[in-house]
Amino acid sequence: MTSTSYGKSFSLWRAGCPEAWHDYTHHSFVAGLRDGTLPRAAFVHYLIQDYVFLVHFARAWSLGVVKAETLDEMKVCARTVDALVNHEMALHVKTCAAEGIDEATLFNATEEVENLAYTRYVIYAGLHGDFLDLMAVLAPCCFGYGEIGQRLTRDAADTTPYHDWIETYADDGYQSVMADVGQMIDSAVLRRLGDTPEASPRWAHLQNRFTTATELEIGFWTMGLRGA
Repeated sequence: MTSTSYGKSFSLWRAGCPEAWHDYTHHSFVAGLRDGTLPRAAFVHYLIQDYVFLVHFARAWSLGVVKAETLDEMKVCARTVDALVNHEMALHVKTCAAEGIDEATLFNATEEVENLAYTRYVIYAGLHGDFLDLMAVLAPCCFGYGEIGQRLTRDAADTTPYHDWIETYADDGYQSVMADVGQMIDSAVLRRLGDTPEASPRWAHLQNRFTTATELEIGFWTMGLRGA
């Protein structure tokens, strides 16, 4: 599945920050997942922080139900919350349990500064902006992980110990949810900004939201490496 499978709006946002997007999706942390050279301690440190991140991310998607204008928007947001809470976070719980870390410890972990910055930016954008503001800051994580998963499932070394992580984001279930999210965002953008959203006075603001969230993703990977 290519990036265009996630819709027109994502493709425009992605094209609007090519350097940041490349640095995010090809970060040295991601390269370590691909070839298996990522230290296990760094991976576990990242998983603990990502579990806490996903708690806030699920809350932000729940806010999408409040900000939605249509039933379809509400349904997609609700399904995404379910995918995060009942599926994606299960990988973190399973992997960390093997390291002697239970779910209560994960939930109560102290957040790193990069985690605080990213999650609070997302919540702030959702609380103070409208539905499109929220979608623009949620999109980099959702679609970026889908894109990374698809690439790594093709390119990862057979010996990498991170196949479970890769398959979580490459599998049909995750990709199907992301395709639905992309279609929903396109419909939301069309509803609010028309056929040529990039010509709207709001587009530069939404692009800035997306770019900032992408840059915060880069910082999150770098934070993960500190756990080595």
